[in-house]
Amino acid sequence: MSGAARRRSASSPGPSPHEPAPPELPADRADRADRADSPYDLNGRVAVVTGAARGQGAAHARILAAAGASVVLTDVQEADGAELAAAIGTATRRTDAALFVRQDVSRAADWDRVVATATERYGRLDVLVNNAALWHTAPVGEESEEWFRTLLDVNLLGPFLGVRAVLPAMREAGGGSVVNISSTAGLAGIPGHAAYGATKFGLRGMTRSAALDVAADGVRVNTVHPGMIDTPMIAGVTGGGERARERAYPNVPMRRIGTPEDVARMVLFLASDASSYVTGAEFAVDGGLAAR
Repeated sequence: MSGAARRRSASSPGPSPHEPAPPELPADRADRADRADSPYDLNGRVAVVTGAARGQGAAHARILAAAGASVVLTDVQEADGAELAAAIGTATRRTDAALFVRQDVSRAADWDRVVATATERYGRLDVLVNNAALWHTAPVGEESEEWFRTLLDVNLLGPFLGVRAVLPAMREAGGGSVVNISSTAGLAGIPGHAAYGATKFGLRGMTRSAALDVAADGVRVNTVHPGMIDTPMIAGVTGGGERARERAYPNVPMRRIGTPEDVARMVLFLASDASSYVTGAEFAVDGGLAAR
């Protein structure tokens, strides 16, 4: 339950005049008190979010930090990533709320460095959000081998390296949660998405197998499948703006494009104890597209 939902409504009776009013806590302490008995409370947990400098990744990092986690943001966009980490610290009033590490997710050495940074700085690692990805479309007959290999390296090899790298720390912590961000292109075929779809279907399969491999260790592995989400990556392909949004509406049963926050709320659920009995599962956040 959110802090807002737990606060007394305007129509609720106030305290009795014969009872002392409860002391008011500073905003950050009050928020933590509101979260204390919530299954979404991540206080004391440590998360790594890849591709966190902008768009969906930035929303994931913000919501996890707001729930109390310390978050390691990674990306190749250094300036944006460092700026967001500082902004999260300011917003949460916690100097240790976030830090940024430059990372190429397709390099095993970079993964080792990220995990070492997280555990040395915060003492543990509980959550991994494999969000970093590239989106590229072309008809299968026109797709290049170079692009196919690039997409495989970032969208599929990267998450595999991430899961492998975080497992020792999660086992030491007594368990953890891996959230792999796939796509509706990993649930159904889409014209022009042969290469991209192959990586997202592959991520879906890898997730299911990994979930079985590590379930006994208390590590949960799930996939989230966003549909059309209003992010800079999507805008870079569609051209962005209101016209791009309007073109997507007829295909979406809920008649709107999703927001990064729509996806982030699902990520929070899977990162938290609210989903403690959920692993190897797939969650579409797509306004109903996958239901067709």
